[in-house]
Amino acid sequence: DVQLVESGGGSVQTGGSLRLSCVASGYTYSPSDCMGWFRQAPGKEREGVAAIYTGGGSTYYADSVKGRFTISQDNAKNTVYLQMNSLKPEDTAMYYCAARLGNVPCSVATIATMKGYPIDGYWGQGTQVTVS
Repeated sequence: DVQLVESGGGSVQTGGSLRLSCVASGYTYSPSDCMGWFRQAPGKEREGVAAIYTGGGSTYYADSVKGRFTISQDNAKNTVYLQMNSLKPEDTAMYYCAARLGNVPCSVATIATMKGYPIDGYWGQGTQVTVS
């Protein structure tokens, strides 16, 4: 079974930092996959936050986090990271790691509009980030 397991969430004060990790098991990135993070706060739509094209490492960010968040990957560890700096209260949400399979253009919109397994990929159970 494929599993994406997120960790690293928590509660921080405004201006603080967190580093989210996503370990994939039962699944190895292929060069045409798009990995990323989306978030969802209560009563709000899903928002694609960051994405990385596993084949070349190109990265993409939502305007709301550009310059503050950094997505990266460690293929040897089958892990994707999201470094979040200068956190704001509006960053409060559940954060999900996602793997969009198939040869599709990689973008935050691609991550945000995923249907998930078994249609187009996988996502994890999420990790809560609270900024006060």
